Amino acid sequence: MSRVTSDRDPAGGGRVNPLLRRVPGIAALRKYQRAWLSHDLIAGAVLTTVLVPAGLGYAEAARLPAITGLYATIAAMVAYAAFGPSRILVLGPDSALAALIASIVLPMAGGRPEQMLALAGMLAVLSGVFCIAVGVCRLGFLTDLLSKPIRQGYLNGVALTVIISQAPKLLGFDVEGSNLLQEAGGLVRGVFDGKLNEVTCLIGGACLAVIVACKRWLPAVPGILVAVVGATLAVALLDLHRQAGVAVVGDVPQGLPMPSFPIISFDQILALVPGAIAIGLIALADISVLSRVFAERSGEHVDRDQELVALGIANIAVGLFQGFPVTSSSSRTPVAESAGAKTQLTGIAAALCVAALLIFAPTLLRTLPAAALGAVVVAAGFGLFEWRDVFRLLRLRRSEFVQSMVCFAGVALIGPIQGIFIAVGLALMAFVWRAWRPYDAVLGRVYGRKGYHDITRHPDARTIPGLVLYRWDAPLFFANAEIFRDHVQRAIGTAATPASWVVVAAEPITDVDVTASEILRDFHASLRERHIELCFAEMKGPVKDMLRRYGLFDAMGEQHFFPTLGVAVDAYLEHHDVEWRDWEDEGKPA
Repeated sequence: MSRVTSDRDPAGGGRVNPLLRRVPGIAALRKYQRAWLSHDLIAGAVLTTVLVPAGLGYAEAARLPAITGLYATIAAMVAYAAFGPSRILVLGPDSALAALIASIVLPMAGGRPEQMLALAGMLAVLSGVFCIAVGVCRLGFLTDLLSKPIRQGYLNGVALTVIISQAPKLLGFDVEGSNLLQEAGGLVRGVFDGKLNEVTCLIGGACLAVIVACKRWLPAVPGILVAVVGATLAVALLDLHRQAGVAVVGDVPQGLPMPSFPIISFDQILALVPGAIAIGLIALADISVLSRVFAERSGEHVDRDQELVALGIANIAVGLFQGFPVTSSSSRTPVAESAGAKTQLTGIAAALCVAALLIFAPTLLRTLPAAALGAVVVAAGFGLFEWRDVFRLLRLRRSEFVQSMVCFAGVALIGPIQGIFIAVGLALMAFVWRAWRPYDAVLGRVYGRKGYHDITRHPDARTIPGLVLYRWDAPLFFANAEIFRDHVQRAIGTAATPASWVVVAAEPITDVDVTASEILRDFHASLRERHIELCFAEMKGPVKDMLRRYGLFDAMGEQHFFPTLGVAVDAYLEHHDVEWRDWEDEGKPA
């Protein structure tokens, strides 16, 4: 089944009803084939076995009641099935957001559970509004601010934070702390103070071993399901909760919550906005990459902006049903794909299965040990680490390695939001620095090569007497225009013969702002006083249009702009009595 991805009907070429474009689920139902039904229902049942433990575990990782993870799962799956353009993408709670949600909600809640639920719900609503605004305004390029090194640093920081925060569950005791250092310190003290629960350690270690082993050696076996069901049965049959003090999920509310808008103060809403934007950016980046990957596998194309709108609607729905922010899942989507999912009906079937569990059999979760959920989250945390790619950055580009490590340290030691914004700020500073002091070169002719090349990289290059060919590899703007002027001046001063012309190879110059144009105007005038002509070659049309608006193009004269460097050189040789023959004319020099 293909989803609607544009304003035109792929079959008939006509325009698609706007409702069908904004609600792709309707279009999917109209084209649904009966042969797909059994595949979708089976895939939905298989997907449920992963959704339940993952939802419970990630809710606890976010320091929220475990049941909220299932509420969020149901709402996200149903909303995305209606509004999502991807065929089998799965949305829900995710380990990549758990630590970020906890870092936002915990300090504001003051230890009040009902306040935590309201704050988490409003956080989901705000991040959903942000995602919808980005999608409607076609601002998906904002996700480009989260470069791959920054995402890697964020994920590594989150992975370490999640593992440290969940490790006490595997060992059988609780740790208080608001950041990684405090939690790590509490973990070490708990171990040395003898707070370990041996039975809990055994359950947690066994679950972790089963999950990791199945993932590595038996990928066809649902390791999470085997570990969670086995641990739950062991606790129930041996009464380990009472006999050995093993912590369990306990009683969960029966049924589904009624939709309600989370009520918090206006000041709290304002305080949540930066966190909601950070969550939105991460979720947008995740879903943009993941939906593209799975679309390419099936030879489809998805509407990127509609993907963001669907993510936003899913988060709003989650917020109204006592959930917390969700994103696309890189671990559960492959489960749906491998189980044979054909359409988003798989998500509907899975959501109905989870809902049936809460309505008819919530007692099945009563003896589910917290250590098993901790093992699910810790295993996911190990899967988030991307150290190989980070060390590859160290070999390839150290500046981006530094960005990744700054983000990692910021997320782990200061907090996810602060770490992300610090890393983004560092990346923007690095970009500005490269544009501020870009690479530039004086050009000459190299035997056996067409065109003109950097004389510092080709010492045998020949320059033309009286002509300076100069290349500047960046836009011209207020911060670098004077540097450009000084570097051209230096090239004139170090030329082998007194310069009559300076020709700037302007193809890399993609922009000239007002400040730079004024500096160019003054520089052109000062050079003319010294009987030196300033010319440009290969300048792009839009940049010339800017110069026309500034009045600089007419002030310099059209004769100072050439289509290519070769034409500029020919014009110079034609106007000056210079002894010069190209190697192409005279053959290789002796």
